[in-house]
Amino acid sequence: MTRSTSLKLVNTSLWLVQGLLAVSLVWSFFMKFFQPIEVLSSMWPWTSQVSPILIQFTAVVDLCAAIGLILPSLLRIQPRLTPIAAIGIILLMICASVFHILRGEASLVGPNIIFALLAFFIAWGRYRKFPIRSK
Repeated sequence: MTRSTSLKLVNTSLWLVQGLLAVSLVWSFFMKFFQPIEVLSSMWPWTSQVSPILIQFTAVVDLCAAIGLILPSLLRIQPRLTPIAAIGIILLMICASVFHILRGEASLVGPNIIFALLAFFIAWGRYRKFPIRSK
């Protein structure tokens, strides 16, 4: 495999992972922002035990993260923001994991770990392509 082919493969993989993670975050936004608490609590029991403001806040954070994953690289306007958004998602998933562990819901952190690993791949790949440091 030539270097050019492997770079194309990595770039394609990055776009697939970015799209998958962004779609998941947009879905989470719509669920948290527009579904009644009764519907949400059947999927995520914690939503009936916290403030609706926290749920809406996390919904907006999810939407901002999805936008940060896609738009900067897609539009090629400040593409250095994409790895920063991915790092933000890693931090978000760490906070979500801690939240669940403190509530005795350690069995629910699997998706958070998977999302954090996907975000790590994006941060690594996009940082290599668009370093944050100045040249």
